[in-house]
Amino acid sequence: MQNIIEAYLDIETTGLSPRYSEITVIGIYITGKEENCFFQFVGQDINGDSVLECLQGVKRLYTYNGRRFDLPFIHIRHGVNLETHFEHFDLMNSCWERNLHGGLKAVERCLGIERRIKEVNGLEAVRLWWQYINNYDKAALKTLLEYNKEDVINLKVLRDILLDKP
Repeated sequence: MQNIIEAYLDIETTGLSPRYSEITVIGIYITGKEENCFFQFVGQDINGDSVLECLQGVKRLYTYNGRRFDLPFIHIRHGVNLETHFEHFDLMNSCWERNLHGGLKAVERCLGIERRIKEVNGLEAVRLWWQYINNYDKAALKTLLEYNKEDVINLKVLRDILLDKP
């Protein structure tokens, strides 16, 4: 039986509106191949073609609140509607069905999913980006990328927990 190739995706942005804000980071974690792979696109390296190329061979795409945030943001900013290319599962809906409400971090706390980077949230991610852009602060960028990576990897952990619980 062949493994189904799945991807977990999360973005960081400069704000909440895809019309007025930019995507600063796209993190993608691909599983089901011989080896799991993690990719990040940053700033000017983000474009629809590179995201589609990265996701080549993927059958299912997982996000948290991606139907309302991540995927429309990518579609508006980079012209790619990922829901037309992949089976998309928004893990937030599965959480709501289990009475787990709130953002990803709140759900992680409820389920006991550990985080190394506890001091960063969405607002701090925006601040880290501008600290990097305005001051060329590589430590700020490194923290932002680690935060995004943890978000993306924890989507897989969350999915595994949700599938194991009826």
